[in-house]
Amino acid sequence: MTRDAERLAALQTSDNGKPLAASRGDVLAAAGTLRQYAELGPLHRGRSLSGARAAIDLMVPEPYGVAAVIVPWNDPLGIAAGLVGAALVTGNTVVLKPSERAPLALIRLMELLDAPAGVANLLLGDGRAGAALVEDPDVDLVCHVGSMATGRAIAARCGELLRKAVLELGGNDALVVDEGVDPAWAAEQAAAGAFANAGQICTSVERIYVHRAVAAPFLEALSARAEALVVGDGRDEETEMGPLVDARHRDGVHEQVERALAAGATALTGGRAPEGAGFFYPPTVLTGVTDDMAVMTEETFGPVAPVRVVDSFDEGLALADGTEYGLAASVLTPSQERAQEAWRRLRVGTVKVNAVWGGAPGGAAEPHKRSGRGYGYGPELLDEVTTTKVVHYRPAPTPPGA
Repeated sequence: MTRDAERLAALQTSDNGKPLAASRGDVLAAAGTLRQYAELGPLHRGRSLSGARAAIDLMVPEPYGVAAVIVPWNDPLGIAAGLVGAALVTGNTVVLKPSERAPLALIRLMELLDAPAGVANLLLGDGRAGAALVEDPDVDLVCHVGSMATGRAIAARCGELLRKAVLELGGNDALVVDEGVDPAWAAEQAAAGAFANAGQICTSVERIYVHRAVAAPFLEALSARAEALVVGDGRDEETEMGPLVDARHRDGVHEQVERALAAGATALTGGRAPEGAGFFYPPTVLTGVTDDMAVMTEETFGPVAPVRVVDSFDEGLALADGTEYGLAASVLTPSQERAQEAWRRLRVGTVKVNAVWGGAPGGAAEPHKRSGRGYGYGPELLDEVTTTKVVHYRPAPTPPGA
């Protein structure tokens, strides 16, 4: 993968429009993930429960068997490298089903793996192929990263089949901006969280609650940063934000924005789909949003930053937690006391304080609420893709006279 990095990055950018620099980073991160599991596999497993000579008790990890790995289009290389790498190093065989929206880089990845026949398999197709894979009687484990709707369907079917599912689903991640912070810095954080990869990241900032004391300069700085972003072809080295993945997705993002505007929200910048080729959508900042608007209650998955002004940090935390999603959340605050309060109150897998990116550098976070189940990355993923067998061994008695 490292040797083939430029080709893999170009393929991913051709698939989903992500700027080349970001795709190059994804390739190197994915290669690093494969190295991580290659190193952890022999070291992380198995431990003796008893050192007594008379008996030996062992906990032995064993592969489930066939792992179905179903991955999304927004970060195909990084997500597939983790799930496939962990499954393979623990002895499972894999059937990888990429999204039909972005299969090219994963086709190349599977070629580069060069696994023995039948060990790492590729299944191309749309949702019908994924559904058939989940139903297949030879599948023992399903690992899926994607939408909440698809994840629920997979969970329901795996429950009926008594089949394990590891699921990382949608997020509607909140950013709470406290009084006393530098509003220009807070706006940079918000822009990074909302507009990276055109908002097409599971842990993108999807809704913002800003304290009234800093709201005006924050909104001014956020709008200026949105307008300054260079939007264009992901293959252009100058591009900071590429297009959305396809017309269907852009239509869905724009529908949420239009509904918010019709209900009384204001677009400080953006909010209109440009004419011409490509599926571009401008970085959009909305104000005057209400808690019942789809841009606040649903996962938009686009470059849209809806901002709700609140009168206190406590109000912002309460609104941030008032959702069925539980993937991640961020808070920007100068107060260590309020930071402590935030990570204790927010029912999400990852709470990021004074940074919108980061978390779990040495391990994994488990999604909360309806955003999934199980550890989808880190050393803990090795436990998800193995089942444990306990072996109790006692030496046979020596026959009399022997």
